[in-house]
Amino acid sequence: MATLLYRLGRFSFRRRGRIAAVWLLLLTLLGIGAATLMGPTSDKFSMPGTESQRALDDLDRQFPQAGGATGTIVLAAPEGAKLDPAAVAPVVEEASGIDGVTAAMDPFQTGAVSQDGRYALIQVQFDKVVDEVTDEQKSAYEAVGAEAGDLRVEHGGEVMGGEVEVGSTEALGVLVAAAVLVVTFGSLVAAGMTLLNALIGVAVGMAGLFSLTSVIELTSTAPILALMLGLAVGIDYSLFITSRYRQYLGEGLEPEEAAGRATGTAGSAVVFAGATVVIALAGLSVVGIPFLSVMGLAAAGTVAVAVLVALTLLPAFLSFAGRKILPRKQRRAAGKGAEEPAGKGAVTEGFGFTWGRLVTKLRVPLLVVGVLGLGALTLPAQDMRMALPDAGTAAEGSPAREAYDLTSEGFGEGFNGRLIAVVNGEDAQSTAAAAEQATALIQDTDGVLAVAPPQLNEQGTTALLAVIPEAGPTAAATEDAVHDIRDRVADIEGADIALTGATALGIDVSEKLADALPVYLLLVVGLSILLLMLVFRSVLVPLKAALGFLLTVGATFGITVAIFQEGHLASLVGVDTPGPLVSFLPILLIGILFGLAMDYEVFLVSRMREDFVHGADPQAAMVSGMGHNARVVTAAALIMTSVFGGFVLMDDPIIKSIGFALAVGVIIDAFVVRMALVPAVMSLLGRAAWWLPKAVDKALPDLDIEGEKLNRLPSPQTRDETPVSV
Repeated sequence: MATLLYRLGRFSFRRRGRIAAVWLLLLTLLGIGAATLMGPTSDKFSMPGTESQRALDDLDRQFPQAGGATGTIVLAAPEGAKLDPAAVAPVVEEASGIDGVTAAMDPFQTGAVSQDGRYALIQVQFDKVVDEVTDEQKSAYEAVGAEAGDLRVEHGGEVMGGEVEVGSTEALGVLVAAAVLVVTFGSLVAAGMTLLNALIGVAVGMAGLFSLTSVIELTSTAPILALMLGLAVGIDYSLFITSRYRQYLGEGLEPEEAAGRATGTAGSAVVFAGATVVIALAGLSVVGIPFLSVMGLAAAGTVAVAVLVALTLLPAFLSFAGRKILPRKQRRAAGKGAEEPAGKGAVTEGFGFTWGRLVTKLRVPLLVVGVLGLGALTLPAQDMRMALPDAGTAAEGSPAREAYDLTSEGFGEGFNGRLIAVVNGEDAQSTAAAAEQATALIQDTDGVLAVAPPQLNEQGTTALLAVIPEAGPTAAATEDAVHDIRDRVADIEGADIALTGATALGIDVSEKLADALPVYLLLVVGLSILLLMLVFRSVLVPLKAALGFLLTVGATFGITVAIFQEGHLASLVGVDTPGPLVSFLPILLIGILFGLAMDYEVFLVSRMREDFVHGADPQAAMVSGMGHNARVVTAAALIMTSVFGGFVLMDDPIIKSIGFALAVGVIIDAFVVRMALVPAVMSLLGRAAWWLPKAVDKALPDLDIEGEKLNRLPSPQTRDETPVSV
């Protein structure tokens, strides 16, 4: 592996113009493709194999006029007054006149008026699903009631869902990353080149992703997740290779040789680190949930591009930069013709070496405090609840949130979480009988406030029962009511009855993901053990890495639950309404944090392994690994945290929670697990850390990520290649 990447690095270094031209041409072509082929993203969450999804599919076939997007216009009279039917009628008429609206229900005819007469709900039915409702139709819907005088008019419902937009807040993370790079390298050239390389990679990945939206349905959060991860790992991978290049220059190697060896050694770590991220994200497909599979594959694609850019375009950039990548002081020292190149023994020892020796002395207390501390942070995770987000968690002041709050004020939160019982019979008579029986059973269920009279399709073979729960959409009481309703109507004969609606779908999604969570966790942990056994040729190092990952995940879940669900310090991250975590956050977090955790594991331990293979004793190898890579891992963690943290500033609750959880997870994994617990365990294990049974050693392929074979290559002066002048 190291030899192959070494040759790739030197090739890219020598052919810098061609390599740069190829990537820029690819970026241009994909950019044109994105501009011409880009389709809309979707907010639809389909869940094959669940009762709620089956009911929605039945509606599309049997009752298509009820299968389109819905909207709810909430009206409120001034305090102390009552709504006048004559004042409400023009609003109903205006809503009915919107292109694509099949019906707008007068609340005085449907009974959707509060007991005090001050509030009313106008139900609006569109003929297309929410993804097919045009911007013009949405704008017309939001304008309904603008001339309603002193009435307060708010617009809610699923039709108000919109795409998540990336704004200027995310750029703050990139600015912080740039500042960290400047401090780390002490060179504007090195910082700018590393950042530019990562930005080109993420631009190629995102352009390719948007080019596919005309043939692949993406959720609105998928591109944001891909951008988040592609940018973070792109900067980190470029940072790691550039740091190793600068180290080789400091040891006296020529730029071309330094680029080749940096790509061969650090590049090998990047390949395996990137592979773990890609495999973990692509592994989300095994859960069997389409929108989650697309999110994982989209993010995996951008990470794969980031790896390719780091291995090819970065050496070309290093060729353009040459020795300018070094701080000015080092260039001046080299220019004065220092007789002694800075060999390994001459490397200036920084804080990483000091920290490594300190860990050796305090390894047992560090392990005890670290494990107990992370265990304590994990405790809130035992109360974790999951749900799909609703308008009640939207940003305060947004139209959807205003409509939700006004509905709750006038009718109670249950009116925001309507359920739909779909009754399918063989004929009109059996359907009507089953609907009547179901209405009685559902009305008598704990947690149900009301059941509306059945609505029938033209043939009378399908009936819809609107069910109003007493509690809100994400409340535990509503979840219990859904299960109770399903149990009670299961024995009704003569018709098939299924419960659906956004609330029921959210419950089904959450339960299916909760069931898949242990399986997926076992999958990624098992994968980490096998992959790291290949990389490090050890049994205990992979086990230690997997246990450290579990500590990271547990503590991250605990902190996220404490803030986003329980509301502790929630205002600090802009959460005004705590509630259950978005249902796919835990499993998504496991996949992403697994990959990132293995990044830091490979970056740190690969250098320990490299020095051990080259003859250092285990304690010295551990200190050397920390000394050479602590600064780089610290910078990488700060960069990832700043990139992820920039997404916490977004209003969208899904992106906010994902960004926060990833930022916290990176901090915990990098600074507590990898920088403290890992070296403590490696020091404690000593030579046993690198033990591998002989039979397994013979069976495993020799990947040589530490670059041992590179030391057997002829010296650069004896080669035929002509180095590039820089």
